[in-house]
Amino acid sequence: MEGKRVSESRVTLTQVMNVTEANLLGNVHGGLLMKLCDEAGGMAAAKHARRPAVTVTVDSMTFHSPVNIGDLATFTAEVTWVGRSSMETRVVATAEKVLTGNVTHTTAYFVYVALDEHGRPTRVPPLILETDAERRRFAEGAARQQQRLHQRR
Repeated sequence: MEGKRVSESRVTLTQVMNVTEANLLGNVHGGLLMKLCDEAGGMAAAKHARRPAVTVTVDSMTFHSPVNIGDLATFTAEVTWVGRSSMETRVVATAEKVLTGNVTHTTAYFVYVALDEHGRPTRVPPLILETDAERRRFAEGAARQQQRLHQRR
């Protein structure tokens, strides 16, 4: 199976946050932000595998500051580590206050499994690592995967 570059999986979703996405304080619901992160990460995984990919886990997600109505939210995802059928994606979520230019961000790691036509896990292409940052993220992803497996036992 031929490998794929990290850049081939990269996905960016951008959306203006509207009143329908917010609570009574004008803050966007955290669940919606998690959903958008999952969509970006899942599309990056599907692009890498060229197969449907389902969410297995998200390590954690910390909201450092609220995302408000009118903010421009951007979700950028790319595959950082691959196993036999599983893939980890790094999702960087930013919120920009358009009138001031102030940007806040958070990063989360999601794990997906590629599925074959029968809904069973299937092999994914290896990841071609071209930069020191990609090699570092791959090694960190491998360590996180070992930790996840250890915690499951």
